[in-house]
Amino acid sequence: MKQYEPDRLTPAEAAAVRRSFRNGRAAMTRRSLLRASAGGALAVGGLGALSACGIPAAGKTQGGVSADDHSAKEKVVDFSNWPEYIDTDDSGKHRPTLDTFTKRTGIQVKYTEDINDNDEFFGKVQPQLAAGQATGRDLVVLTDWLAARMIRLGYVQKLDPSHLPHAFANLSDQFRAPDWDPGRAYSYPWQGISTVIAYNKKALDGIEVRSISDLLDNPKLKGRVGFLTEMRDSVGMTMLDMDKDPAKFTDDDYDAVIARLQKAVDKGQIRRFTGNDYTSDLSKGDFAACVAWAGDIVQLQADSPDVGYVIPDSGYMTSTDNMLIPNKARHKTNAERLIDYYYELEPAAELAAYINYVSPVAGVQPYLAKIDKSAADNPLIVPDKTMQAKSHAFRSLSSKEETAYQQKFAKLTGA
Repeated sequence: MKQYEPDRLTPAEAAAVRRSFRNGRAAMTRRSLLRASAGGALAVGGLGALSACGIPAAGKTQGGVSADDHSAKEKVVDFSNWPEYIDTDDSGKHRPTLDTFTKRTGIQVKYTEDINDNDEFFGKVQPQLAAGQATGRDLVVLTDWLAARMIRLGYVQKLDPSHLPHAFANLSDQFRAPDWDPGRAYSYPWQGISTVIAYNKKALDGIEVRSISDLLDNPKLKGRVGFLTEMRDSVGMTMLDMDKDPAKFTDDDYDAVIARLQKAVDKGQIRRFTGNDYTSDLSKGDFAACVAWAGDIVQLQADSPDVGYVIPDSGYMTSTDNMLIPNKARHKTNAERLIDYYYELEPAAELAAYINYVSPVAGVQPYLAKIDKSAADNPLIVPDKTMQAKSHAFRSLSSKEETAYQQKFAKLTGA
């Protein structure tokens, strides 16, 4: 019998990666609709590296491998992040929050926007991590499902709580206990990402949209509905509508959701599955309603008064992009100081005001109001307790589940 290689990409998964990079979450706007976050073509070796080499079996839960920490003598931290995912001044050359951190601590931040896609980045660093070598990075920002994989494989270091007093105190309850990192021993959120229902009021022309059922079942919306190419978002929102828990579902639950979505596809109810390009369809009215990312809606509403959103009574999906310290990082303490800095209320407010994602920092609202009152009052950026209570996260998947579920979803979307 051929041994199952847990993190090798199947053809369906590889297609999903390419789709995601072209127009999925990887292509979301991080600051405005005019500045794409993907920032370039997928590295030629990225997918090949993933599919050409086996990855160690999952199961490591202790961990990470430290190196000699040179933080005391070397006042530097190497920080890898996504493009357009931090505050920047008008010249584009300075990042005010990082400048303030350096002035206060003397620690220079070597900031690199080299994470364009989760799987592509994993393919780039996995050979080094698997070989027990340093990646040259002290801090990286990865989406929750890949953060879970990195922790499971023992590729990241456990954080020192004594270096994270603000992070521990100010982390929003909504993000404190993911099943893949209970108690946030290895990670802290950089930003949260909410998935909601968006609509074009003019295109709806009086049709009420309050739920995923409305999108899937109302014949008046036939051919004018959009869902996302991101499996966890489209499946998770449909699960909630079917009274299933995305944190505890079974294979049968997943198959029931796929069957329901397939029925909507077959009858032409769903116009298409999209990535970030749904924003154009929604603004023009080609989509009357769609599953959407809240960060995009904040931006769209500034220019498109007909665009609105709904939080279904069944709830909505939330994911996170997370800060982690890779194995063999040379400046671990400096990296922890930078993590903690972004949980201070003023830097957190500056960051939220610029990028318009969900701030994971409790108590940020009054500080954000001093910078941008409309942002502070927007529950898509600072969720109130009622909205937080409706938040749900997709459970972590085993490697075998990831492969099976992606194959089924790829077949549904025609990828």
